[in-house]
Amino acid sequence: MGEIENRPHDPSQMRISDADRQRVADVLRDAAGDGRIDLGELEERLELTWQAKTYGELVPITIDLQATGPVTPPAATPARRTPSAVPAVGHHSSTAIMGECKRQGVWAVPEHHSAFALMGSVVIDLREAQLAAHHTQINASSIMGEVKIIVPADMHVVVDGTPIMGEFGQAKDKVPAQLGPHSPTIRVRGMAMMGSVTVQRLPPPGTPKKFLGSY
Repeated sequence: MGEIENRPHDPSQMRISDADRQRVADVLRDAAGDGRIDLGELEERLELTWQAKTYGELVPITIDLQATGPVTPPAATPARRTPSAVPAVGHHSSTAIMGECKRQGVWAVPEHHSAFALMGSVVIDLREAQLAAHHTQINASSIMGEVKIIVPADMHVVVDGTPIMGEFGQAKDKVPAQLGPHSPTIRVRGMAMMGSVTVQRLPPPGTPKKFLGSY
């Protein structure tokens, strides 16, 4: 046991997550769309991606696609542990009828999620959520109610809804957007009738208000 404990840490042998595999899959699909790999190679590499267990197995799959960039293992420093190793609970829908429904904290968000509020309130907080896909669509509708979607600073937002004597749009952000080429995208579609559907960027949970500045 002493030899194992004293062995130098090798980042390439660290276990990968489904999010890491999904990121590589997105890179491969983009490369196929650009014509850098053909469909046969795409299928072969996707199969290797979902079979991979460590960063050492994952990195070579995209190493020749430098335009998009390979997935690299983290530095050889202690990893920050999540409070719990229990898989996050997933929800495909959020509904409030003359009541309140909240999705917040660590929870799993599928590629498609629906939210509906009838004379009630739905809050969908994505700041600590685990997204199943790089592009997530939320179909949100409100009738004399409210649907509020909270996103982190590094998430793209596309709002495409219809207000009918109501409000459907993006509220003023409380933190500036920090977007990059790997930022996930959330698309919000739906309808607000005499109610509201809003999307807003907020700081991480627990951030003191004094650090928000003028936002």
